Amino acid sequence: MIKNLNYLILLLAFFNLSACQGQTTSKEMKENKTNPLLCDPETGMCEVPGKENQNKSLQNNTDKTTEKIKIIYFTDPICSSCWGIEPQLRKLKLEYGESITIEYRMGGLLPDWSYNSGGISQPSDVAHHWDEVSLHYQMPIDGDVWLEDPLDSSYPPSIAFKAAQEQDYNKAQLFMRAIREMVFLKKVNIAKWENIEKAAIKVGLDPVQLKNDVEGIGKLKFGQDLELARKYNVRGFPTMIFEGVNGANERVYGSQPYALYEVALLKLNPAIKKQEYGKTWNELFEVYTSYTLREFAEISGVPTSQSESLLNDLVENGKLDRFDTKNGSIWTIIQ
Repeated sequence: MIKNLNYLILLLAFFNLSACQGQTTSKEMKENKTNPLLCDPETGMCEVPGKENQNKSLQNNTDKTTEKIKIIYFTDPICSSCWGIEPQLRKLKLEYGESITIEYRMGGLLPDWSYNSGGISQPSDVAHHWDEVSLHYQMPIDGDVWLEDPLDSSYPPSIAFKAAQEQDYNKAQLFMRAIREMVFLKKVNIAKWENIEKAAIKVGLDPVQLKNDVEGIGKLKFGQDLELARKYNVRGFPTMIFEGVNGANERVYGSQPYALYEVALLKLNPAIKKQEYGKTWNELFEVYTSYTLREFAEISGVPTSQSESLLNDLVENGKLDRFDTKNGSIWTIIQ
């Protein structure tokens, strides 16, 4: 296992070098790093203005009665870099799901539009940036939502997610996926209750209970998440804090190659076992009901061009639906 750890570290170094050599970032992106909505492809992070990268030691909050590694995931429903790591996060769950637990914590990316930071003062300023990061992450994102039906805050969907967690943990994960597909691909304003309600019904949540919890426990839990982010000196999203059973911890900032997440796990537990999982299209769609092209290629191990042909053949055969955006597509199982 030590040999595997050394191999992963070398592999990670190669990936990071390749990424640095291959990235090209527009002047607009470089000048607007201080605005949380303009996520920086160089770091893979949506940074909070005024926060510095402080890698302070963390208190050990891990339950020593379990050997599982806890991952505290600070994110936001409209964080484009967080959408960008969905392929890595889904694969991590498949390969190491029996050895990890993931706590989703909301970060409060966009309180409102009462600020002017990094050249951003109105929703339309974000549209072009989202189109650019879509190409960078190879994940479909349509920035026109900021032109057609812009969000006034990311707080309502964040609070709704915390309310969903109170109702059903697994359905809350499906709910987060649903609202992200709505905002990033379908240009839907997920700050509006009627759209939040549609997503809740789609994944089997009780919308009446959700509405009640949004006004009560959801706001309380969201406030606790914001406080936890301050305590851990979280400066942007995504941030993942890996906590081992002996108090050791590792942080992974921003969108990173999959190998980096493996390295974090192996540093905390070199004996951790990788799980095998079915990689045929029907086995994968039994786990997740929708995939972008990059997600399917990453998780199936099939090259991108072959994956696209396979997915489109399944559409032709009536097995999948395909939803197209100007920056890519998503395939969903027909149930």
